[in-house]
This record gives sequence, structure tokens and C-alpha cells, in this order.
Amino acid sequence: MFAEIITIGDEILIGQIIDTNSAFIAKELNKIGISVFQITSVQDERAHILAALEEAKSRAQIVIVTGGLGPTKDDITKHTFCEFFNDVLVKDETVLKHVEELFASFISTPISEVNRQQAMVPSKATILHNANGTAPGMWMQSDGVSFVSLPGVPFEMKGLMINAVIPKIIKAFNRPNIIHRTLVTYGLGESAVAERIAVWEENLPTFIKLAYLPNLGKVRLRLTAKGPDLKILEKRMEEEIKKLQPLIADIFYDTDDDETLEEHVA
Repeated sequence: MFAEIITIGDEILIGQIIDTNSAFIAKELNKIGISVFQITSVQDERAHILAALEEAKSRAQIVIVTGGLGPTKDDITKHTFCEFFNDVLVKDETVLKHVEELFASFISTPISEVNRQQAMVPSKATILHNANGTAPGMWMQSDGVSFVSLPGVPFEMKGLMINAVIPKIIKAFNRPNIIHRTLVTYGLGESAVAERIAVWEENLPTFIKLAYLPNLGKVRLRLTAKGPDLKILEKRMEEEIKKLQPLIADIFYDTDDDETLEEHVA
């Protein structure tokens, strides 16, 4: 099962901010067995957003979009979603009440009409309550593909992912199990390690993938197994690790990268 992530915002494309949202979303999806196929960043521009949505729809079962849900004129995600889904904006009284309560409790300035516009949402959307801000999350469907729109503010996005999006995905989809194991080597470069374990790698079962993650002085070997039966995955993973360990015995120092290389060889 594949997902795609689309981040919206000129500030990302000009390097003004770093896109940490995609990394967080990808990690959370990976935990529940969903692989991210592609991450795309686009301008706050209608045609670019529409094109990104259409392309993602052709490749993924879940598309998660962040950004463009603020109250200002350059925040056009809701209007663009309406165009993409042939929908209209309607007032959601629950969202409006939440916005009014936020302003009454935490914001010193009176609520304006611009802020009230946060309660205008696509009529076909399932609203995801945003306890940390005024912009609600939205879940929409098109031809069997789920589209999720989240605020770009990181702590708002994280709250919605953990409390709303992930539970809804778990309930809505049958997902494969996925497990990772990482072995860390030192003293040989990536190509030398790859040459040493080439035969073993060639004989890995198709549901176990190997990734080389080189860093200064060490190479992390990350094994990923994905399938319907968790017990079988764990058993086969351990079998492959037992085959690998003798091949890297003289350069192996840990199955966890928390310890520094200097601490290990000291």
C-alpha cells in the first residue's frame, strides 16, 4: 500500500523553512505498514496543486497534503480541493464554535470575519478536529483514493496525524506488517561492504529489502521486511541476520546506532 505526501508553500521552495512535516508523516505511516511512494513540494498556486493531486491520485491509495489552510488570501488549499473534487464550501458550525472558543480563551484580539472563514470547508469532506489551531483537517475520497488535508504548522499537523489520521487509516485499510532491523559496521566503505555481502544480498527473499546508509566511518545496513504474517516476517528476518553476521563479524559493532563509533573503539 502506497501513500504520497504533498507539501504546499512558497516558503518551502525558496528555502525559508525546512520541510520537517514530510519526515514526520512518512515515519508515522511507515509504523503502520504504509510506504511513501513520493514526496512533492509545490507553490501556493492553483494549477500546480491541481496537477500534483492528479498525479498522486494515479500512484497512491492515500495522499496527505500539508499547508495552505490559513485564513489569508494566499492560503488556497480549500478552494483548490473544491475544484478538484467538484465541490463547494459550506459553513461547519462545529468548526466555527471551536474557532470562537479558541479566540475567547487564548487570543487577546477579537475574532474577525477572516478568522471565521476557517469554518468554511468542502461539503464532501469529513472534518478532522484540530485541537491545537483554527484550521481543521479534512478527509475526502475520489475514485477509491483517500485525500487528507492538514495544516502546515508542525505541532498542529502532528496532533492531527496522531489523534485523527493514523487511527482512521488503521480502521479503514488492511495494511501489511512491516519490521526493520539495522546492523552497523565500521572500518569499510559502502562499496566494500556491498561487495563482501553481495551473494547473501542476491539471495534475500523478495519481501526483505536491504538499504545501505553510509556515514563517516561506518555503514548502516537496514533490513526491511513487509508482509501479512508478522510471526513469519520476524522468523525469516532473524534467519537472514544469522546468515549475514558471520560475513561482517570483523567490522560489526552494533545493532543500534545510538552509540558513537568513538565510544565503541575506545
